[in-house]
Amino acid sequence: MAEKIGRREFVKRSVKIGLSVAVGSNVIPHLSHSPLKAFGQDRVDLAVVSGSDYLNNTFKAIELLGGIEKFGLKNLKVALLPNVQSRHPGTYTKPDIVRAAIRICQKAGAKEINCLSWLTVKHWEDAGLANVVKEEGAVLKLIEKDESFFKAVAIPPGKALKEAKIMKEFFNNDVFINMPITKDHAGNKFTGTLKNLMGLNSPTSNRTFHKKDWQTDRSALEHLDQCIADLNTVIKPLLCIVDATELITTNGPFGPGELIKPQKVVAGVDRVAIDAYCTTLWGMRGEDIIMINRGYEHKIGEIDLKKVKIKEVTI
Repeated sequence: MAEKIGRREFVKRSVKIGLSVAVGSNVIPHLSHSPLKAFGQDRVDLAVVSGSDYLNNTFKAIELLGGIEKFGLKNLKVALLPNVQSRHPGTYTKPDIVRAAIRICQKAGAKEINCLSWLTVKHWEDAGLANVVKEEGAVLKLIEKDESFFKAVAIPPGKALKEAKIMKEFFNNDVFINMPITKDHAGNKFTGTLKNLMGLNSPTSNRTFHKKDWQTDRSALEHLDQCIADLNTVIKPLLCIVDATELITTNGPFGPGELIKPQKVVAGVDRVAIDAYCTTLWGMRGEDIIMINRGYEHKIGEIDLKKVKIKEVTI
């Protein structure tokens, strides 16, 4: 079911869980280090699974990473962030991938699974995700866009963005799984794991990312991409599961646009490496996208795919 977080309920919860407690430079500090780093030589940085069965692609991708047990979700509250910006094909995270993610978290013993969004229930219904959340026993938590429902978080290493406004409901969770679709974008030509985190930042704050002529002016585009990279320094997902099954390569991020169908699910922890890999699906490189370069400069991840251990299988 969709749970609308209104003002009265928010105040009640704030008193209960102490949302007013200040946070440091990491929104969820214990996610700063990837559990995959402990896997030694057997580690897989990026798992890429191809095939028409997107549910099983997702299961297999997590298996290739070493299994969901490696991520330690038992008795934890898990936040999921799929992309539901638009209803057009190739613009939103596929229902089967979200369904698989919920089941994977349940298998790992998660205490609670919450899908967070400041978009409307209609967005979730149009993408076919509202029913998936309900059927699988997760909770859809829709946050009002009022600024009182977002918490100011300082960004010490930020070059363009010095403060984020993260939805307060996010702090109710122990860990975070980022679930974007990779696709075209009107300005920087690419959306993926890095950009998806704008879905946790307030719409008002996000507007400051966009200067005049942000689709055509180089300096405005650099500002947008630097803001996104800066935001990623304080939000650190435990895991990323990316829909690269069917995506638009033009007229993004809302579409409709020209579609390609790589039929891939990509999973891993390194957001820079994942995004760099996904650019190759329509003939680019990570180095072609300012945002990915800025993420690399922030040491969020590795841009050189030759240094990344990628395991690709087809099922």
